[in-house]
Amino acid sequence: MDPNTLSLLKTPSTAQWTGQQLVNTFPDDSAPKYVIRNRDKIYGAHFVRRVRAMGIEQVLTAPHSPWQNPYCERVIGTLRQDCLDHVIVLTAQHLRRILHQYLEYYHGSRTHLALGKDAPELRKRESADGGKVIALPTVGGLHHRYARRAA
Repeated sequence: MDPNTLSLLKTPSTAQWTGQQLVNTFPDDSAPKYVIRNRDKIYGAHFVRRVRAMGIEQVLTAPHSPWQNPYCERVIGTLRQDCLDHVIVLTAQHLRRILHQYLEYYHGSRTHLALGKDAPELRKRESADGGKVIALPTVGGLHHRYARRAA
């Protein structure tokens, strides 16, 4: 094993380690446009350089503003409760596939109370007389999208 990798494994509380975790999480130009983070010392200069090199824009929560962290906590909680607590993840690629499928479901089919029980992405409205309602499994059958099948 590479000595640098070994030192990263021994000290999981450094900006270098955190930056490497970000690189490992988003390989092959799959990085998000933004990363929301607090002002913890774990996000030091090395982390900031890694984020910039990946083309990610950092959004910092305000200093001494713990009420801003619940947004991140809510996303993490939703992912865990609706998805990850119900599957056994086999590999990193498997995890990426599950998360990708879940996010497609979350934005395209899952109802949200804040949106009047609609999904964030616009979808075609089906008429009530369009046929029998059928369940279409998504996220490996963990969730379902419902549609009408013509008679």
